[in-house]
Amino acid sequence: MSDLLGHVPSFKKLRGKPNDDGLDRVSHVISVVLLIIFTVAVGTGTLIKDPIVCWNPAEFKDHMESYTKWNCWVKNTYYVPMTETIPVNIDERQQAELTYYQWVPIILLFMAFLFKLPNMIWRLFNGGSGLNLDKVVFFAEKAQFDTPDDRDKSLFTLARFMDKWLDTNKEYKWNVFVRTKHQVSRFMCFFCNKRAGKYLTAMYLFVKVLYVANAIGQLFLLNAFLSTNYSFYGFEFLENMARDGPWRESPRFPRVTLCDIRIRQLNNLQRFTVQCVLPINLFNEKIFIFIWFWLIFVAIVASFNLLYWIYLIVLTKNKHDYVKKYLKINDELHTNFDKKLAQKFAENYLRDDGVFTLRIIARNSTDMVVTDLVKHLWKIFKEKQNTKKNRELEPTMDNSMDEAKEPLT
Repeated sequence: MSDLLGHVPSFKKLRGKPNDDGLDRVSHVISVVLLIIFTVAVGTGTLIKDPIVCWNPAEFKDHMESYTKWNCWVKNTYYVPMTETIPVNIDERQQAELTYYQWVPIILLFMAFLFKLPNMIWRLFNGGSGLNLDKVVFFAEKAQFDTPDDRDKSLFTLARFMDKWLDTNKEYKWNVFVRTKHQVSRFMCFFCNKRAGKYLTAMYLFVKVLYVANAIGQLFLLNAFLSTNYSFYGFEFLENMARDGPWRESPRFPRVTLCDIRIRQLNNLQRFTVQCVLPINLFNEKIFIFIWFWLIFVAIVASFNLLYWIYLIVLTKNKHDYVKKYLKINDELHTNFDKKLAQKFAENYLRDDGVFTLRIIARNSTDMVVTDLVKHLWKIFKEKQNTKKNRELEPTMDNSMDEAKEPLT
């Protein structure tokens, strides 16, 4: 039964890999799903029903009517309002041509690809930190449903794994170059590698910038494609709707257009102008209006999310406070020495990438999991500190014992 139920469709399966936060999924999951739905709707309407219907002259036969319909669909039509006279000049007709309606499904798919692209870059390059973030988050997420004993064992194993990862990515050489790089990393983390403990955070902020650039860039491209008189299309639509009503025909998405048919008969070239209806534009107009306002919403959400993560990552105090919060929950901070040790735990042991990993785990599981994980990492850190202190004391104790063995004179 569990195997059968495992194949039941659910929205959870569309969220992608659990290696980012929920607001990222507004771009690379929800937006992509919406655009694919629109693509299927427009594409199905184009393939199943007649995408264009033309009013033909009386002398046209059945085969000529079919030829006219598909010729106008492929060749493009042009729009002239009913209140205006059809231009005699052919160049004026060509300037009024509508060249987009055949390509709407491809345009929507390309927009969906652009929304998915930042997430693809994140998934391709976050492994450069030496940590498989997908599996770490999945392992932590799965542990929350185990029994208390099994959860404790699983998180202890995960803490040991993260400890090895943090140790592997430490700087073991300390010279002028390394010292300068660490100073620069306080303000310009994009120039640091994984040994500086900022690879994941720098890559994540870069991807956040891509989400913002994608939403704003698509908004301007769509505005250039849809707008008239160099105004923002969405606001222009609201203005026209308030003035003329919501069902006014748009010059960008006209439903009634004109098409010139040229038919060669022997040495004569005959030109016919026919009137056509584009039913698909009734849906195209509503779809692109929705997409325009959706891009505004995504751009605002992505921008605020970027600023929020910059605030979390750049300010060192946020890193210390985040770690101390979980240590207080575990009742590990009793003295001023413990508080200073907690700062060292966050700054020198976990560093930016370690704290970032904890934040991503918390956003994809629960704070309870992160609380237990921090408890195990804190225990490992304190054991290392005690071992280091004992090693530093050994030479002093040996010297004291040698002095005690010297004969008195």
